[in-house]
Amino acid sequence: MPESGEDILAAGAVVSDDEGRVLLVQRGTEPQKGRWTVPGGRREPGETLPQTAAREVFEETGLTVAVGKELWSLRIPLGDGRYYEVHDFAATLVGGTLAAGDDADDVRWLLPEKLSQYPLTDGLLDYLRRAGIVPPDA
Repeated sequence: MPESGEDILAAGAVVSDDEGRVLLVQRGTEPQKGRWTVPGGRREPGETLPQTAAREVFEETGLTVAVGKELWSLRIPLGDGRYYEVHDFAATLVGGTLAAGDDADDVRWLLPEKLSQYPLTDGLLDYLRRAGIVPPDA
């Protein structure tokens, strides 16, 4: 657990499969409960950020992934002077059985051009467009 005043490091993954779909989870907890996002969460002691991303994907979806390059990073204010410092990575499906984890209400593979039809977490669609994952006109 971070000490008071410390930012919280977190990592997530933009997972794609061989059909070109993107893996999203529906948040089961606040903030932004009910919105769709990429799987991710807090870094545990001793983990690298790519290890965090892979662990979080497994915990939230039941899937194992190969983590690739970092796509973006962002800082999300917590409202108490601290921030979540989130690093999201590209990842590809390796195996597993798709199932929503404890803190996810649902998990789905979605075509990139359909993502704008879902209530996504704040800013996610823009990040996905800038990374070339979602077409600019979708």
